Amino acid sequence: MSTATTVGGFGTGPLSRAAALLHTLLTVEALLLATAAPGLVGLLFLGPEPANLPLAAGCVLPLGPAVSAALYALYHRSRDLTDLHPARVYLRGWRLNAFPALKLWAPLLAWLTVIAFTLTHFAATGLPGWWAVLLGVIGVASLLWGAHALVLTSLFAFRARDTARLAAYFLLRQGRATLAAASLLILVGGLTALLTEALPALLAAPVLLSLLRSSGRVIVETQEDFTV
Repeated sequence: MSTATTVGGFGTGPLSRAAALLHTLLTVEALLLATAAPGLVGLLFLGPEPANLPLAAGCVLPLGPAVSAALYALYHRSRDLTDLHPARVYLRGWRLNAFPALKLWAPLLAWLTVIAFTLTHFAATGLPGWWAVLLGVIGVASLLWGAHALVLTSLFAFRARDTARLAAYFLLRQGRATLAAASLLILVGGLTALLTEALPALLAAPVLLSLLRSSGRVIVETQEDFTV
């Protein structure tokens, strides 16, 4: 076998692709935790009291840009073991998407905080019980909208209001992607409740890769119908 053939084939086989994926996941996971760490550390000092919900939302604020950068890095990852630069791609994604992601992430957090605060003080509101169910449904729908919005803002350079509209449009338009995002939400929530609150952070990279793969039709339709 010639040297040219050997070099050309290296890094393209199944084992090499698996190693490249593992390396990318570990690197992205480490960088996501590092960039979100200032807020996540703050959560450790907050008690479970409902009065701490606004502070908890503030602590989670850096997570939006970190997740957006991770989605960008995972989407643009290399399959070739000889051409891996996940840290560089992650940092590029953070620079490009930090501010656009915050434009969507901050209002979403504020809205979810209002819902959570209302539900934790629901007895004092005097509202009928079905309002609690309605608020819970709205909260879940908001989280699923946020999943679509983060994918879109991580991969496309739309204005914030256009990204928000597209995310709402895809909630029903791409029901399969929405159901997949809901399944991931249930899985992460269930594992967190059964095991530890730190689990979502430790599994962030593979969960986000799954979100990207389940959002394939959303991404393709956006490319075909909403970009030049």
